[in-house]
Amino acid sequence: MTDFNEVIDRKNSDSLKFDFAKEKGLPEDVLPLWVADMDFKAPPGVLEALQKSLDRGIFGYSDTKDDYYETVAAWFKKRFGFTYEKEWLIKTPGIVFALANAVRALTEKGDNVIIQPPVYYPFFNVIRNNHRNIIENPLVCRNGKFYIDFEDFEKKIIDNNVKLFILCSPHNPVSRVWTREELKKLGEICLKHNVYVVADEIHCDFVFEGHKHHIFIDAVPEMKDRTIICTAPSKTFNIAGMQLSNIFIPSAEIRERYMAEIDVTGFTVPSNPGVVACKAAYATGEEWFEECLAYIKGNFDYLRDFLNENLPQLKLIEPEGTYLAWIDCSGLGLTAEELNDLIINKAKLWLDAGDIFGKASEQYQRIVMALIKII
Repeated sequence: MTDFNEVIDRKNSDSLKFDFAKEKGLPEDVLPLWVADMDFKAPPGVLEALQKSLDRGIFGYSDTKDDYYETVAAWFKKRFGFTYEKEWLIKTPGIVFALANAVRALTEKGDNVIIQPPVYYPFFNVIRNNHRNIIENPLVCRNGKFYIDFEDFEKKIIDNNVKLFILCSPHNPVSRVWTREELKKLGEICLKHNVYVVADEIHCDFVFEGHKHHIFIDAVPEMKDRTIICTAPSKTFNIAGMQLSNIFIPSAEIRERYMAEIDVTGFTVPSNPGVVACKAAYATGEEWFEECLAYIKGNFDYLRDFLNENLPQLKLIEPEGTYLAWIDCSGLGLTAEELNDLIINKAKLWLDAGDIFGKASEQYQRIVMALIKII
């Protein structure tokens, strides 16, 4: 059994989360709760596999064989009932790389791409930086829960001749786990209007009791040949630094276009540590992950109780999945500038301010909950 209360000093390790406050213009004594990685050691099986590879002392070029595909396939079949053909799987050095690549493969410069803010902020960047236009279908908050405005979604697609929809499932930062019915409705609209879908499902394993994650093309099989599914072991097992993602593309024609765009970037094969870590994680990490998920659920329970008792002006958007807390701070009655000053300079916390996820979210803050209990 893993001790998730173990304190691990991450300072002076070139950690983006812990070592770059000064470079980003923040006080050096802030507590970093912003980057979505965990403050826990990776699963023991991952550490053992990496140590064995390290002891070999050679870090040459690597690629994957059948055991890699079989290990990944076994995980997805057991947890989601999802099966795939070996040729569907393409490896990339991260999800954001994969999203940018998909934008180039499925659209042309000047095309319109629709997203659902508040949403993971690199979605904006991969669209804008590739000279496409952002169309927004904002999620709607009702009684502390975010919903999709399907009428607006379809209208925006029609009015703007949208070519691509980037879906976040489960959703970062609002922590929704979309139902099969919601995904099916999105898929039917996209199919009707010939819109491609790229589904970022990196948080698929982080789902709390009472909810179920559905792989998009399982929920909407009619969209199989118009969809790219983006997954990675990085969030699930805290190995983001290994830079390896698994992208599922059923359509041979889309795979060809996607691979052509990868070739342009110069990326060829994944790193050896990434391959070793991914295989070991999916093969040996399930027990560790279930313990981790329970621990994170306890963190959410603590946060909810603490806010209710001590800061009732702040409202936790009830999480259905992910390890990200989305906090509504509008009850404080502060401007966005005043709120950020309070968080950074008075509370000494480094969070993700809501406005980076969309203009309408400036009264929200995102907190990473995959951290040790220090009380």
